[in-house]
Amino acid sequence: QVQLVESGGGMVQTGGSLRLSCVASGRNLNEYFIGWFRQAPGKEREFVGVSAWSGGPIYLDSVIGRFTISRDNAKDTVYLQMNSLKPDDTARYYCVASLSYSRRSDNYPYWGQGTQVTVSP
Repeated sequence: QVQLVESGGGMVQTGGSLRLSCVASGRNLNEYFIGWFRQAPGKEREFVGVSAWSGGPIYLDSVIGRFTISRDNAKDTVYLQMNSLKPDDTARYYCVASLSYSRRSDNYPYWGQGTQVTVSP
C-alpha cells in the first residue's frame, strides 16, 4: 500500500508559477513510478508526468519546458514545479503511484485526494 498526500495548489494569473508537493508513505517507495495526472471539469484524466525513483521524468508534450518533476528521496516527496502557467492548465492535479510506467490512468492503483490549480486569464 502507498499513501499519497498532495499540497500546494491555488489560484494564479497566466504566466505565474506554482509548486505542488506529494508526500508518499509506504514500503519500498524506490520501486514506484510516482507522478501526476490532472482532470479539468468535463474532461478525462490526463497524464502530466511521472518519475521513477532514479532516472529522468517523462512529460506530457504540452508541459515540456514549463513543468518539472523532481524527487526528494530523503523526504519521500515528489514535486511538480509549474511555470508559465496557462488557463488550459486549470484542473485538479492528482499524485499517482504505480510499480510500472504508463500514460494510462488505469495503470496507477494509488491516487492522492488531489489539489486544485486555477489559472486566470
